[in-house]
Order: sequence, then structure tokens, then C-alpha cells
Amino acid sequence: MAEEKQRSLLLDSASRFPLPHGARFSYGTAGFRSEGSILASTVYRAGVLAALRSLKTGSAIGLMITASHNPVSDNGVKIADPDGGMMVQRWEPFADALANAPDSEHLLHLVVRFVEEENIPFGGVQSAEVLLGRDTRPSGEALLEAAKHGINAIIGAVAIDMGVLTTPQLHWMVRSRNKGMVASESDYLAQVSKSFRCLMDLVPRERIADSLDTELVVDGANGVGGDKLEQLKKMVTGLDISVKNTGKKGEGMLNESCGADYVQKEKVVPSGFGPDYVGVRCASLDGDADRLVYFLIPSASSKNIDLIDGDKILSLFAVFIKEQLDVLYKGSDSNNKPPVRLGIVQTAYANGASTAYLKRLGLEVVFTPTGVKYLHKKAAEYDIGIYFEANGHGTVLFSENFLSGLECWSNELASASSVGSEQHKAALRLLAVSQLINQAVGDALSGLLLVEAVLQYMGWSIKRWNELYQDLPSRQLKVKVADRNAVVTANAETQVVKPSGLQEFIDAESGKHPHGRCFIRPSGTEDIIRVYAEASTQEAADSLARSIVQLVDRVLGSGNSHQ
Repeated sequence: MAEEKQRSLLLDSASRFPLPHGARFSYGTAGFRSEGSILASTVYRAGVLAALRSLKTGSAIGLMITASHNPVSDNGVKIADPDGGMMVQRWEPFADALANAPDSEHLLHLVVRFVEEENIPFGGVQSAEVLLGRDTRPSGEALLEAAKHGINAIIGAVAIDMGVLTTPQLHWMVRSRNKGMVASESDYLAQVSKSFRCLMDLVPRERIADSLDTELVVDGANGVGGDKLEQLKKMVTGLDISVKNTGKKGEGMLNESCGADYVQKEKVVPSGFGPDYVGVRCASLDGDADRLVYFLIPSASSKNIDLIDGDKILSLFAVFIKEQLDVLYKGSDSNNKPPVRLGIVQTAYANGASTAYLKRLGLEVVFTPTGVKYLHKKAAEYDIGIYFEANGHGTVLFSENFLSGLECWSNELASASSVGSEQHKAALRLLAVSQLINQAVGDALSGLLLVEAVLQYMGWSIKRWNELYQDLPSRQLKVKVADRNAVVTANAETQVVKPSGLQEFIDAESGKHPHGRCFIRPSGTEDIIRVYAEASTQEAADSLARSIVQLVDRVLGSGNSHQ
């Protein structure tokens, strides 16, 4: 009886959200994304999916309505798993099938078959909980209602609207709720600000007098992050934060000529930043505040910027964490110390100069295929894992075993009259970092505060930070091909397995240029082969990229290679 009621409810509800004619949706790293006006059926079905995921896991699930750094007319939806991370890949084919079911009858058939295969309790025998968030896009409110309808179409499922949020805030809330912790937006802001204050209190006194300028100007991309940073800055001291492009009336459109994606790709001054900010430390968030980059405007006449990207943010965090571990583990009394393995995780797109710098520090650097889901999973294998993409998305992960051991050791140091010792301070700094950084997902707000705390600790200006290493010039191109699956790669996409002989040619061409490095990889969504090349000069990087593009076009292409 209960199952019949469930089927009837799902059929009736789904019929109100028909699939747009000719539309096709695919769940990728960013979830579903498209023009906001045609997404109601997709978001409704994502609501159904999230409710089923909650029933399957017995945990709270997150559903975020955002299109991140896309134009304001776009929108999207993605699911956060119980750990606050991305939805498990194994469910993506079902997500695709559900989003593209042509009518309510097909949708019901898909759901019934899937719940049987996955042994999901269906028909009200178990409760489910979905936390909802959305960014500031005009289409978000109507799509939120569609999501609620989808969640409510599953008996026993409850939709909890957490309000207008950054994407990382929602992920943090899901993770916290499932760990039995308080998980509202005010709890997030309180934890982040408290751990930042702790880190600032632990800045050595001798460095405070000579510390860098506290002025920081942040480009909020006219998105949700600007407003949240305005709230957060009232709760922290020691920083003079000005927020530009907050999304207020008259400041511009979401992600238009501003935001981390624009700044990182175009390497130009974002809108709202004029000659007054020459030499000032500047940062840029993306539309939903999960990416962060820094930049410096070198002169009043310059349209270009000195970019400090995700690779340099990773390097800054690595230097700081390595220093704390070195202090913590110095001496011979290591019996009671928790074992620690620090790992740096990058993709092939990381600038070769950053990888060389990290290896010179004696750090373990490993590579994964492109995509946050691969980076995050690999970083979680370490006691402390740091990952960042050049686009500014990344975080620091601490294992539960390491944190519990560190906390015990910190308490031992305190009880042994070692309070105030360098070892005790190092332990407290690492514990504070674990509370400040968002361990569920990349988070521009918590990442920004950690950057600021570390720069204060090191006594570094943005110029000094930028001089850690000199980026190798690079070039990215793409080639339109008949079938992207003709290219098969291995070793974290750094080597071509098929077609045979292609990798040998790439190696030979790369060897013609000092510091030459090149790799190709198929796009995940379209019949395009992406080409990345770097070398000691921009001319050499361009030449290397063009020669590989011509080869790929000759072997696989359509004669239509392009940037």
C-alpha cells in the first residue's frame, strides 16, 4: 500500500516538471549546468535523486543550486554526499538517466528499478534529509521550489532550506551535520573566524612589528561570496578588508569582467579596480566562492596583472605546514608523536615551476587526472594532504587519526608545562588550520583567511610570496576531432597510450625546447582534444603547442583546430 502511494505521488509530481523539448543534460564534475530557464525539470529530478541518496546512506545530503563562474543567465545543481564531498561517481549514470527521462512514466520506471538494484528503502519506511542552498542568481528561487517538489515526491524525505549560501558553506554544513555537529551558517562563520583569530594570536611577536600591510581588496565577482565576506570581516580583527563587486545594485553583473575565473584565465584587472589599487594585495573569488586567486596590479597604466594562482596558494600552505611539522617533530622524543605523512597533489596542468619548487622543499608530490574528485580522493590518503588546481580550487585535508593524535599530544605538552613552547604552538597552529580550512571542498572564504594568517606569520608581502618561483610560460590550445575517445591517456593524463607513436612525437618535440613539457587529453564533455605546453619562453611554449596541435589535427582532427 505504501509503495503504491509512493508511485502515485512520484508520477503526479513529475508530470508538473516536463523535460524541455530537445534538451539533453549530463552530470559532470560541476553537476548539471545549463540556461537557467530550462532547468526546472532537472532540478526537480535532482531533488528526487538527493532524497534517494539520503535514504541509501542514512545521512543528510546536500543540494546546491548554482552555476559557479558561469554567466548570470545560467544555473545548475549538484549533490553533496554525506562527507560534504561530491556525489559518488557510481551514481552519475543514474543521475543522467533520471535527468533525461522523457516523461513521468519513464522516470518512475527508472526510480523503481534503481531502488531495487541498490536495495534502497522505498515508500516511507525510512526518513531522509536534504539540505538546500542556492546562490544569488535570479533563477535560483524558482529552481529551489522545483528541488523541494522533487524531495517531497519521496515519502519520508524532508527538505531543509539553508538559504542563500556559497557552495562551500553548504558542503561544510552537510559534513558537520553528519558528524553530529551544529551546522548553520552562523556556526560556519563562528568556527572560521575563531580559528583565524587563533592563528593570528600565534603569529610570533617579533614578526608583528615588521608584518605586511593589512590592507586587502577583494573582488566578490558580484556573487554570493562578496556578501558573505562582508559578514565575515565584521567578525575578524587584524585585517583591513575592502570588498568590491559585492553584487549590490549598480556594481555590475555576476561574473561579468570579474571573478576568479576571469582573472585567472584573462590575467587582466577586473572591473571595479582602478589606479588606487596599484601595489595593494588583491584577491578574487568566483561566483559561488569555491575558487580563490590573488593578484597584484603593477602600475596605473597596466591592464594586466601579476597573478598568484592556485599553484602558489598551494605552495604557501605547503611551506607553512612543513615548517610547523618540522618544529613539532624536532628532537629525539618522538615516541608519543603521531606519525605523519604530508602529500602534495597536483594535476598535469600545474605549472612545472611549482612542482619543481615543491620537490626542492623535499615534499612528496603526486599527480592525478584533472578534476577535483580525483585530487580530493588522493589527498585523503595522507595524514595531511594539500591539493589545488591552478584555477584556485583546492583545500587541505587532515586525517581523523592524525588530528586525534595531535590533539592528545597538544594536551600532553600543555600538562607537561610546555605551554608556550615552540612545539606546543606548532601543534596549536595545525589544529587551528584544520578548523579554519574547509575539509569538505575548496572554499574561497576560509582559504582567503588562511592565506592572510600565513602571510602574517611569515611576514611576507604579496610580492615576496609571488617570488617563491617564476612560472614557466605556457599555452593551452584545443583541437576539434571526430571522436575524442580515440585518445587514451595514462599516468594522470601525462602520457598518450593511443594512438600508438603519438607520445614519442610529443616527447621529441618537447625535447627541442628548454624546460619543454607537453601533454594532451580528451575533453570530458565534447569531441575536443586539449593541448597544454610549457617551456622557458612564451615563444617556445607557443611553438611547442602549435606543433602538437598540427599533429593531432593531422592524425585525428577535422582540420578545424582552434584556441
